[in-house]
Amino acid sequence: MKHLFLTLTFFVSYLAHSQNNSSLAENYFREGEYEKASQLFESLEKNNPFNTRYLKRLITCYQETNNYKKAENRLREKLLKNPSQQYLRIEIGYNFDRQKKSILAKEEYDFAIKAIDSDPGLGPIMGRMFQQNNLLNYAIAAYSKTMKLNENASYEFQIAQIYGEKGEFEKMFEFYIALIDKNEGYLAGVQRYVSRYINEDASNNNNIAFKKSLLRKSISNPKNAWNELLSWLFTKQKEYNKAFIQEKALFKRDPNYIEAIFRLGKIAFENNDPKTAKECFEFILENSNFIEEILNAELFLLKIILKNEDNDFTYLFEKLLQKYGVNRNTLEIQLEFANYLTFIKNNPVKAIDLLEKAMSLSTSKFKTAEIKLKLGEVLVFSGKFNKALLYFSQVQTQLKNHPLSQEARFKVAQTSYFKGDFKWAKSQLKILKSSTTQLIANDAVDLFLVISDNEPKDSIPSGLFDFAMADLLAYQNKNIEAITIYNKILEKYQGQNIEDEAMFNQASIYLKEKQYNKAIDNLLKIISINVDGILVDDSYYLLAEIYKNNIKDPQKASEYYQKIIFEKPSSIHLIDARKKYREIRGDNIH
Repeated sequence: MKHLFLTLTFFVSYLAHSQNNSSLAENYFREGEYEKASQLFESLEKNNPFNTRYLKRLITCYQETNNYKKAENRLREKLLKNPSQQYLRIEIGYNFDRQKKSILAKEEYDFAIKAIDSDPGLGPIMGRMFQQNNLLNYAIAAYSKTMKLNENASYEFQIAQIYGEKGEFEKMFEFYIALIDKNEGYLAGVQRYVSRYINEDASNNNNIAFKKSLLRKSISNPKNAWNELLSWLFTKQKEYNKAFIQEKALFKRDPNYIEAIFRLGKIAFENNDPKTAKECFEFILENSNFIEEILNAELFLLKIILKNEDNDFTYLFEKLLQKYGVNRNTLEIQLEFANYLTFIKNNPVKAIDLLEKAMSLSTSKFKTAEIKLKLGEVLVFSGKFNKALLYFSQVQTQLKNHPLSQEARFKVAQTSYFKGDFKWAKSQLKILKSSTTQLIANDAVDLFLVISDNEPKDSIPSGLFDFAMADLLAYQNKNIEAITIYNKILEKYQGQNIEDEAMFNQASIYLKEKQYNKAIDNLLKIISINVDGILVDDSYYLLAEIYKNNIKDPQKASEYYQKIIFEKPSSIHLIDARKKYREIRGDNIH
């Protein structure tokens, strides 16, 4: 027992000493003290002959101190003792490379690659080692030979990444696609990696290369995966009509893909492609047997009409509710109807009655929360702030940490802002700035900055109360009254922080009222006040959109898109501006 105890004590002491030496050696290595580090790594490697990290560190120390012969001798000695470790030839070759002896280096690398023939298990080890030494072509050769010798081996992912490092993106895409061809389970992972190299611009070389690789593969070996990836690419490029073609092909093979068609329709709707959105939702009506899918499609078809036409469509809501009933299934339609009655038809009384009845139909706490949020919005529209705050607070309390709770907190802040309670509004917005819901976080930051930048200081009026009142009037669709308040702010607070924000908000209302020239005047004034102001890129973009979509002057629109491209390269509007500029110029971006 005593002997065992002494042995254990010695072993623990040795282990601690070894760990201390290892840490000390690493410190010397990181600090560039290679002579000191090499002495420690020599001992560590000798006592741990199978620890490849110690060997690699030791060889690097020798190389950094120009002891190349010593490095070579150590490696050859290791190889002589263990002939199966032919991967050490890569390090011997790299040692020659560092001495500019490329012919000798090539001999060692070629010998290493040839060794894979007799032992394919060396292939992945060599692939990693070649890659670590930035010998990328050899790394590809090692992985490729391994797959050739072993049909079950799969190193397409590693090869794809190497081609990415080399900047050979077309080959990278081909190997990612080959990986999916072997196992479709990699599809989501490949999307994640490919998304680093492509963007919304269909004329981007990488987008074109990826599309070509997919099309070639879909012809030679048809699979659902290629249609899915093409649909994903076209959606990313906002070419929703092309994505829809792919989704219809998928649906013909598997009716479960109807869910993807709904998602595509929703994305097309949100990105102002009503034609494709309409086609998607009509397709669902024709092909679905599920009431939830049918009702959602009906609702979006109605939304498309509301978004693009100005007539009174109350009868369409009533017709839908008559057809499908006022029940739990149609709660989404009821919510949308209440929104329409309030914000379009200025009939909040009928909306409140509708929502109160809807609440009695709901059996889900989440759907009840949505109804309460909408009811609160209608009450804010009606100027009943305290009752609205009560509903928002209920949602906030009942669904803690849920996105609906965060939305409720924002509405509490917004309502407090409308009331002029800026201190409370800021306290809520400060919490929301780190919201997990990006849209809410962005809105919270924007409103927080409006309040912070324009709060009265030392009891000196700053126009914030008037600004909040104008924002409330705009929220209530009282556009003429809001414009009047903004005019008063511009007269009274000229040259102050609030001036450009008032002009921009007023320009947005002018646009809604189709007073395009007045909107343009405001936006040009914002730019003239301070060409480096935070609203300048927004102003350029809105000017371009007005000229493109409303005044139908593409040449003028092109000028403002160019200003974003060349003067505001960090703008969030850059990708859209570049794409629309190229469309106007007539580039073939498809």
